Amino acid sequence: MTNSIADIMQAQCILAIGTNTSSNHPVIGTRVRRAVVNGAKLIVIDPFKIPLARYATLFLQPQPGTNIPLLLGMARVIIDEKLHDQRFIDERCENFDAFKASLEPYHLDYVAEITGLAPEKIVEAACLYASHKPAAILYGMGITHYRTGTENVMTVGNLAMLTGNIGKPGSGVNPLRGQNNVQGTCDMGGLPNVFPGYQVVTDPAIREKFARAWKVDHLPESVGLTIPEMYEGIARGEIKALYMVGENPALTEPDLGHVRKCLEKLELFVCHDIFPTETTAYAHVVLPAAAAMESEGTFSNTERRVQWLNQVVPPPGDAKPNWWIVGQVAKRMGGQGFEYHSAAEILTEINQLTPSFAGITPQRLQHESPQWPCPDLQHPGTPILHQERFTRGRGQFIVTNYLPPAELPDSEYPFLLSTIRRLFHYHTRTMTGRVSGLNQLLDREWMEIHPADAEKLDIKDGDKVMVTSRRGSIHAFTRVTDHCLAGMVFMDFHFSESPVNELTNPVHDPICKVPEFKATAVRIEKVG
Repeated sequence: MTNSIADIMQAQCILAIGTNTSSNHPVIGTRVRRAVVNGAKLIVIDPFKIPLARYATLFLQPQPGTNIPLLLGMARVIIDEKLHDQRFIDERCENFDAFKASLEPYHLDYVAEITGLAPEKIVEAACLYASHKPAAILYGMGITHYRTGTENVMTVGNLAMLTGNIGKPGSGVNPLRGQNNVQGTCDMGGLPNVFPGYQVVTDPAIREKFARAWKVDHLPESVGLTIPEMYEGIARGEIKALYMVGENPALTEPDLGHVRKCLEKLELFVCHDIFPTETTAYAHVVLPAAAAMESEGTFSNTERRVQWLNQVVPPPGDAKPNWWIVGQVAKRMGGQGFEYHSAAEILTEINQLTPSFAGITPQRLQHESPQWPCPDLQHPGTPILHQERFTRGRGQFIVTNYLPPAELPDSEYPFLLSTIRRLFHYHTRTMTGRVSGLNQLLDREWMEIHPADAEKLDIKDGDKVMVTSRRGSIHAFTRVTDHCLAGMVFMDFHFSESPVNELTNPVHDPICKVPEFKATAVRIEKVG
């Protein structure tokens, strides 16, 4: 996030696109509702009528995968109506002329035809966002889980720069992270191209710094593999061992049949987790880890705020803290530099090697929770990024282009399936599935379908159906609702009894390699 959660209360307009905020980020959803009560305008853009739509000044329900033409159409309206911030563009940005020229095809009739939205609604969205400042954008996996996910995010950034909504309270481009501490994982180098603090592996000086600290002769200079590339490597026989921490790909990855074959093919598969999962069934070794409340350490939340967590209860049985397990495995493999005795000791090393975390020390976290970058102990932390200048210098407008989803409905598979998440369960229910109260609230997979489509298929609420894609079939129960677009169905991926990712398409974004979970062509048949 460029801004802070508290900033939402200062926004005069909030554009929420591809984020079911109330279900996936309920605390932030509450902030959004409070802002609306205080007078902020709210634009909600989502193919599914999410709960937040009830509070929206304007709710747009575009066809899935059409975020880029919609946002570019809004950008063209903003420029045509002279609502853009020319001073901000001139002083702080570059490549605007090329971006402006790229908008020429995205006239209202064209955008309306692609998105299925009325032209006047596109104009209303553009004018609301551009004329009520400061304006904040919130987005989630509803725009990133497409093969154009990276360009979707770039287009969101273009819209914010176009209106000068960067570097100010109540503004910004704010991704809402999908899992707890996923921000911290990325911050600490859990990506194939960076060391901790987003220090690139291709820089010789950075490699030398980390090699010296980690007591090795050298570190690889090439960028590592993304998750889809790992499975491709396993399938080709190039990767023979896999060490997995806290993931359940036997339910979460697209085209599960292929993923399971890959897991079976491994010569060594180590799972490091807190509970048995569908994935640990394939493991040769399972290492029992302590859960969050059974260990100490830091979390970095979606607004870049680093927080210290104390141990509340001792871990059961042989379970150990994550850092201890990894360190012990590394030492037994002959690794140097893993002589840690506590999470605080590891954070001290982070302070020394990661400039953006230099001022976020164990001692400081006992009484405050600063946001990175925080380069020294006197620095208060950074609630708002890019206030005076962008990290790269000038903000770059990037020309993006519309590319539809890889699979669209046809005569054999006439519906488009999109995956969603529910408020009551987390991910694959590894944890929440063990809570009886949550299972009482939601105990099965539902396929949500528009009433007109249900009538054509002679389907009623509660009916059992078989959903089939080019990759497999699963069973689910039906919920008929006008919250869906006609021609679309929505399912979550929480339940192993209805593993929706048996169906989803593994095609992925060519830049960041995220699969296209949000658009899978399917057919539906009533069972019994």
